[in-house]
Amino acid sequence: MTLSIRNIIPIIKAQFVGTNEIAIIDSVSIDSRSLQNSDSTLFFAIVGPNHDGHLYIAELIENGVLNFVVNYIPKEFDGKANFLIVENTLDALQTFAAVYRSNFDFPIIGITGSNGKTIIKEWLNFLLSPDYNIIRSPKSYNSQVGVPLSVLGINEKHNLGIFEAGISLKNEMEHLQRIIQPTIGILSNIGSAHDEGFHDVGEKIKEKLKLFTSVEVLIMNKNKTIEAFLNPKINTFSWSSDDGKADVFIIAKETSDKTELKITYKKLCFTITIPFNDQASIENAIHCLMVLLYFNYNQEVIQERMLLLFPVEMRLKVKNGSNNTTIIDDSYSSDFQSLKIALDFLESQKQYKKKTLILSDIFQSGLVLEELYSKVSQLIVSNKIHRVIAIGETISSFKNKFPNCLAFDSTQKFIDAIDTISFENETILIKGARHFHFEEIVATLEEKTHETVLEINLNAISHNLNFFKSKLKPETKLMVMVKAFGYGNGGFEVAKLLSHHKVDYLGVAFADEGISLKNAGIDLPIMVLNPENTSFSAIIQHQLEPEIYSIKGLNAFLKIAESKKLQHFPIHIKLDTGMHRLGFEEETIDELITKLKGTKLVEVKSILSHLATSDDMKFVDFTLSQIKLFEKLSSKLMEELQINPIRHILNTSGISNFPQAQYDMVRLGIGLYGISNDDDEQKSLQNVGTLKSIISQIRTIDEGESVGYGRRFMAAKTTKVATIPIGYADGISRHWGNGVGYVVIKNKKAPILGSVCMDMLMVDITEIDCKEGSEVIIFGENPTVNFMAKQLGTIPYEIMTSISQRVKRVFYRE
Repeated sequence: MTLSIRNIIPIIKAQFVGTNEIAIIDSVSIDSRSLQNSDSTLFFAIVGPNHDGHLYIAELIENGVLNFVVNYIPKEFDGKANFLIVENTLDALQTFAAVYRSNFDFPIIGITGSNGKTIIKEWLNFLLSPDYNIIRSPKSYNSQVGVPLSVLGINEKHNLGIFEAGISLKNEMEHLQRIIQPTIGILSNIGSAHDEGFHDVGEKIKEKLKLFTSVEVLIMNKNKTIEAFLNPKINTFSWSSDDGKADVFIIAKETSDKTELKITYKKLCFTITIPFNDQASIENAIHCLMVLLYFNYNQEVIQERMLLLFPVEMRLKVKNGSNNTTIIDDSYSSDFQSLKIALDFLESQKQYKKKTLILSDIFQSGLVLEELYSKVSQLIVSNKIHRVIAIGETISSFKNKFPNCLAFDSTQKFIDAIDTISFENETILIKGARHFHFEEIVATLEEKTHETVLEINLNAISHNLNFFKSKLKPETKLMVMVKAFGYGNGGFEVAKLLSHHKVDYLGVAFADEGISLKNAGIDLPIMVLNPENTSFSAIIQHQLEPEIYSIKGLNAFLKIAESKKLQHFPIHIKLDTGMHRLGFEEETIDELITKLKGTKLVEVKSILSHLATSDDMKFVDFTLSQIKLFEKLSSKLMEELQINPIRHILNTSGISNFPQAQYDMVRLGIGLYGISNDDDEQKSLQNVGTLKSIISQIRTIDEGESVGYGRRFMAAKTTKVATIPIGYADGISRHWGNGVGYVVIKNKKAPILGSVCMDMLMVDITEIDCKEGSEVIIFGENPTVNFMAKQLGTIPYEIMTSISQRVKRVFYRE
């Protein structure tokens, strides 16, 4: 894309205010944090319920961005850049993408549905790429913002497009249809995802069908419910396994780990094999098969390519590597658009300043090779990559374009040489096309730990953060608690994401937690809520901010501050309003005021207290009395000391239940991690952590035989038993054993047999078709942490924070 500002003004009906109407634009951005923004970027200042892109214009101008689409021009920047003023920046972005799309006349496949969109897209890309130069949505860019950004990636060399469209509310799809303008439609599975945005399933079906108003054909599973809402003018190409009136009739026959599909289409009757046997994969594969049939591929090509379908990894994963390295695993795709996304993710999650990129040949860019690798070089330079390892014959021939580059013709040649290459104290992005088998590189560089992992969904953390931000007044600041290793979810990685989201403060319990974050490069203000007097020197050294909750603690801190000749060092005053744990009580306020009046060593940055029963509305009067006392005591401090600090008293449940007491800041804790004590609120939160393991061994025992220590389980019949490598040393309560708890294998409950051991537990899999190595879910969507806590008579905090450090954490983004 290369356009001038002058070309864009009439498209989005903008008023131009600036100095250079002929400035050239070659990229579009909505992310102020991207290092790829430049003087040829057009930044759309999108305004949403929890963010406003106008707030980052100063930072962007400082970093060299000169062109903006805005709702208004902030006064201080008038004359400093080119501004295109519109009524609504999101509408302008969508209109720009729609007009840009209209410049291209080739087939566009539009995919929607509740499930399977991304998998169908990726499989179609694999199946059709030998014959087409394809532009497709990167990752899951299927939203009101993601779709226009995807479409703006089209160039003159592409001759087929594949875009997915996702909606969660009524009246969203018409915008995406206008942008994608699909000529071929695919309606995937209709499930329960985003049901809350629609009155009923009929309304959701009607909304999704709006994507196909102008297609030449709609590919779908023949279904009477959907057909009832379908415009009869739309031409369908249908398949079915039970309705002989469908255009294609398919009979599926499962084998051990494959499925044979017998296809009857017109006068053709043939069989193909796909390497899956779960129902979702079979349906997704059939939708891809239908496209091949519609494109008139012969059955030999269909048989050959469908057999080669593969599991699609839709997530960018963050893993611990050997020698103090962090690995970002994106080892299954290599195209220009997804490289840009992966580099942004690298920047948002880097733990070390040194950044290495391991990159394979790049495919389907639509660009000639010289231009492609020149653009890749620009991306690498703008993202400040310290070292590039290029793998592949094509990319190796352009190695001189990359800084500090090592080049290898193949993955195996790199692995053979890996011991001669130093990897330490760096963040490594591993990104390669599937047939390069970069998963072997990940396995080589990854830290070796046991097979139990806690997977942390960074998208879910972002969702939950935005959910609670939506409850706040625009001026209310936000502190997020990352104490106790991020409630068991990981400290640095969560803190890095929160830094990316520009929260105002982080909260930790003890100084060593804050020091670790500072040493890892977190530059947000960090409050230490339970500082010990012995840690004050370290707190000062690492520029942490202590909570002071007693005269004794204040005196100790002032003594050290005086010895270090400090001036106005930030501290936070904790008041006890009824929790009776830590804090200045009402009778000590006068002494506190006297002490603070007599010193310039410290500055009161905030005054806070803690609610004891904000989650239990039976005690609403007590909570209101706490808020009243906080108002009284904090106001007295402010008046006597002539200060205007940040005040904060609300925790997670307080944010929801007592919005009138937001004051200047709130503290978000367990809600960030997807836990609420309110059933309705819980429905709006997303699960963050999923604890997984595998089956180590399977055995069958006879009636009367026992399992585990103390023979606490005695078989009443022949029983199939699986051993799972996770136990109470990993954080699984022994009370969860003996039939109280269960794990999930193949979507079925497997009750725990006998006692939970230190490193293992055993489960009943008599009714489950599984094998050694099969995945096991300990908690996540089912069972939930809330459910486990209720069964064990405890709270979710204890479940989450009990997960041992020896359990590997894997962070990912969809």
